[in-house]
Amino acid sequence: MDTHVIAAGLPALGWAIHGGTLLRRLATARRDPLTGLHTRAGWTTRAEHLLAKHPGALVLLVDLDDFKAVNDSHGHAAGDAVLASTALRLATWCGSHGFAARLGGDEFAAIVTDLGRTPGLPALRASLDRPVTHQGIVLPVSASVGHCHRANLLVPALTDALSAADTAMYAAKGHGRRNTR
Repeated sequence: MDTHVIAAGLPALGWAIHGGTLLRRLATARRDPLTGLHTRAGWTTRAEHLLAKHPGALVLLVDLDDFKAVNDSHGHAAGDAVLASTALRLATWCGSHGFAARLGGDEFAAIVTDLGRTPGLPALRASLDRPVTHQGIVLPVSASVGHCHRANLLVPALTDALSAADTAMYAAKGHGRRNTR
């Protein structure tokens, strides 16, 4: 093989490796390392597209109740177990008709394009409210869930849907633990 061809191909190989590395870093930045869910940035882009495209879309916000008490009483590893379990439960509930994200701390979001193909909001609440066992200790878990249907928005903008879901979530918290609005 001609050495000129090899020499000409080396920069292309270098750029291909560099491009692959950048793509892996971008994918990692869009995934929460603890839960495997999308981060806020990764979720927002996709959620905006789905909300604009699907008239039946539902946006949810989930906040764990008394999560600080789990961390304070049982340590951060126990808190991490609760977060990972919550993420799995939320992603499972969404199924193939939506996806979930960890926005930060103990706050999660999800968008579902067809609520009729999910087990429903009462089933989500029941799933999120199940205890988590960590190192032989049963940890109590409960969550407040707020949601907003795209049809209830004047303009199908994600920021408006998140704001409405946030208001509903705090209303649920105000009515005691284990509520959905």
